[in-house]
Amino acid sequence: MGSTHRDRLLLVPAVLCALLGTTAPAATASDGPGIGTGAEVARLYDDAAKATAAYEQGRRAADAQRIQAVRLQGQLAGRRRELSTIHDAIGGVAREQYRTGSPLALTAQLLLADDPDEVMRGRRLARQAETAVNQLLGRARQAERRLTLAERTARAARHALDLRKAQLARIKQGIATKLEGAQWKLQGEADRSVAAGRCAGAVRLEGRGEVPRGTAWVTPVETYELSAGFGSAGERWAQRHTGQDFAVGIGAPVRSVGAGRVISVSCGGGFGIEIVVQHPGGYYSQYAHLAAVTVDQGEQVLTGQWIGQAGTTGNSTGPHLHFEVRLTPYLGSGVDPAAWLRERGVRLWRGSL
Repeated sequence: MGSTHRDRLLLVPAVLCALLGTTAPAATASDGPGIGTGAEVARLYDDAAKATAAYEQGRRAADAQRIQAVRLQGQLAGRRRELSTIHDAIGGVAREQYRTGSPLALTAQLLLADDPDEVMRGRRLARQAETAVNQLLGRARQAERRLTLAERTARAARHALDLRKAQLARIKQGIATKLEGAQWKLQGEADRSVAAGRCAGAVRLEGRGEVPRGTAWVTPVETYELSAGFGSAGERWAQRHTGQDFAVGIGAPVRSVGAGRVISVSCGGGFGIEIVVQHPGGYYSQYAHLAAVTVDQGEQVLTGQWIGQAGTTGNSTGPHLHFEVRLTPYLGSGVDPAAWLRERGVRLWRGSL
């Protein structure tokens, strides 16, 4: 009896897996140990993002305090130059007073002067000048005290901010260390699931991934570096690369690029743990080399909903998401994911977002 079209399609993954030197992925699910670890990794990712934001806020505040301190130092230097000029003027007045002597000397000056009124006017002007200088000196000293206090306050605030920044850096580093340990624990559990050909149950994470209202299509990960692209050559592929790779950390949330239904959750073979989603319009998206899944087969998903966590299971040299867009659910029917997303208003960036 001749084979049907569906029978021929089912042969495709087996043939291609043979070309890749792997076995066809198993679809058996089990309640593996990765559920708690996956949720812990997701929580630590969120904690790391918050710690980074707090650290950056503290750093900016400390930098602003340093700029303020430099500005205050400049103001103090200007005030000190003014005080020096004032002191010189006061010294001149004192020397003049010493030279002219006592009130008796003033009487002699008046008796001997050709114009006594001129002498009196000069003395009045000298007293007025001295009074003005003393007032200016008092104001300058008050200003210096205020600036010195402001400088001391700014220095204390800057020191406190530096201590806070150092504390935030330690917290951030501590979270990063915990995250790295949890990531590789999650990956170890995923590797054991793949080796056994039994996929762990779905990891139910808090949150579903936020996208703007009315958004129909998104990238499969939010923050990434693009690596191997569609159609590129490499010694690890029997033919050409069949998708687009996104370099991300182990446990990074992976989201559905559009609304649809999960038609396959499987593990084993070259793609390790993978998910295939069917979208309206006849296209399918595939997410491979995962460390965990957060949805079950047959589940309806929304645009941007978290469906898995990135990893490095299967035929993978490092943590990344292998993403494909296909005409059928099966390997070998892929189209260029970057071009396909671009047609739907989603542009992939070469750098990190």
